[in-house]
Amino acid sequence: MRRTAAAVAVTVAVGLLPAAGCTSGAAGGPGGSPPAAQRQTSGTRPPAAAAVRVAGTVAERLPVPWGVAFLPDGSALVAERGTGEVVRLAAGGRRSPAGRVPGVAAEGEGGLLGLAVPPHAGARPWVYAYLTTAADNRIVRMRWDGRRLGPPRTVLAGIPRGTFHDGGRIAFGPDGYLYAGTGETGRRPLAQDRASLGGKILRITADGRPAPGNPFPGSPVYSLGHRNVQGLAWDSRGRLWATEFGQDTWDELNLVRPGGNYGWPVVEGRAHRAGFTDPVVQWRPAEASPSGLAYWHGALWVAALRGRRLWRVPLRGDGTAGTPQAELTGVYGRLRTVAAAPDGSLWVVTGNTDGRGEPAPQDDRVLRLTAP
Repeated sequence: MRRTAAAVAVTVAVGLLPAAGCTSGAAGGPGGSPPAAQRQTSGTRPPAAAAVRVAGTVAERLPVPWGVAFLPDGSALVAERGTGEVVRLAAGGRRSPAGRVPGVAAEGEGGLLGLAVPPHAGARPWVYAYLTTAADNRIVRMRWDGRRLGPPRTVLAGIPRGTFHDGGRIAFGPDGYLYAGTGETGRRPLAQDRASLGGKILRITADGRPAPGNPFPGSPVYSLGHRNVQGLAWDSRGRLWATEFGQDTWDELNLVRPGGNYGWPVVEGRAHRAGFTDPVVQWRPAEASPSGLAYWHGALWVAALRGRRLWRVPLRGDGTAGTPQAELTGVYGRLRTVAAAPDGSLWVVTGNTDGRGEPAPQDDRVLRLTAP
């Protein structure tokens, strides 16, 4: 059995909140739900009402899936980190190869990472990918012809690469520009260096130029002081949120402002220091290690790797964050990616085959969640 610690630190409700105890990462039952004997128990208290239910499994036995992007026809592309392959998941979970991105150097935490498709794209959109090469991390785009991806064209190169902390999440914002979360590759000073693209959130045009209105003229840097950003999402007010891996003390959920400095490596977590922006929510790494992020049904949903759970962070009417609630704790193991699907469901991608998990025979999986 997998066991997790029983506390989560939350800056919106300062202190330690009790969480669940005994959990299991064994295979799911019919419809993607875990067998009854493997579901989490709550000890002496009745469990809180679930905010989601697992409606089914879209795909299984994927090797190290990472990025997910939906095409205009409602099907999805999924990136395989180690192989550089992209697979298409059509209606009903039918799987077909979509192409291979050349030049991927899958070492450590690098490889083929995030995918993104521009909003309101036509039937043959550009598909953007964040990948690690032998020289750097970079963003490329490929034309989708309805069946396969075309050859990549580099949009932005020169993002620092490393064995660890490569970032990798990309997403188009409501303003139509492409945002990218990067890591500092273990070289901490890069996060505070405005001339470096490492340890940042970047904002660029569709062809790779610094987006108009960026806080530092002529630079793609949108915010700095990040250790390793792997989740980007916008709420109903158009505000950007990001998840960030901490080191030993605090993982973070940040409300991102243009030009904001989020402290790393000077501070980790909530520090109340002038010149740095504190996280809205912070967790102990054992409870989170947050990767993917999505906004869905009035809340932010955080895919936790080491924490082996899905965090729901409700957003109140005044825009502030409520107390996080843990879902699926330990049931499906490490969770890498979460994405709001065009059909109104929420997709969750497990991350158990990356060398750090305990894969079940069906792993890795794409789960389809609905509101109860």
